[in-house]
Amino acid sequence: MTDIVHQHAHGETGEHPNARPPSPIEQRVQALEDLLREQGLFDEERIEQLIQHFEQNLGPMNGARVVARAWVDPEYRRRLLTDATAAIAELGFGGPEGDNMVALENTEQVHNVVVCTLCSCYPWPVLGLPPRWYKAAPYRSRVVREPRRVLAEMGCNIPEDVELRVWDSSAEVRYLVVPLRPPGTEDLDQAQLAALVTRDGMIGVAPV
Repeated sequence: MTDIVHQHAHGETGEHPNARPPSPIEQRVQALEDLLREQGLFDEERIEQLIQHFEQNLGPMNGARVVARAWVDPEYRRRLLTDATAAIAELGFGGPEGDNMVALENTEQVHNVVVCTLCSCYPWPVLGLPPRWYKAAPYRSRVVREPRRVLAEMGCNIPEDVELRVWDSSAEVRYLVVPLRPPGTEDLDQAQLAALVTRDGMIGVAPV
């Protein structure tokens, strides 16, 4: 819905001759916007601020900073694994969808992967908005039944001798995977390490 609001806020309502006709949901959003405008309740400046907040302040770059800090700072890593919500807040990240966090550390013996089987609960402050595949029914159902196979299909091959743990996110608790630090990165600083960390690595469906 955010993308749709963003288009209407900039006047991009499908008037270009080559544009596709608006979908039913877009039509409903437009009708709702028109009604709110008529009643003086639609604040386009506030909508634009909200969109910019999602685009600039929420995203995997936040989680990457958390992971990189844990890689270089043993004390921070300990705090993160003990109380992830508080440790993440130390770096200025928190709020709705991230007020009860748990950090899951990957090791040579254990690999963690996160799913939300009921809907798409996801830690927005550190990972931004969830990708489409995370919300899709095939991922949500299959990764619980056959996680090793699903991860292999996504390019993440977990050896048979590595324990694979699947964590079900919910409205009560959300997870952040701390991937294994890649070998050969001993000379990299924290910012360089953060650049290596991906969203999929922090969900557990890709190596770093």
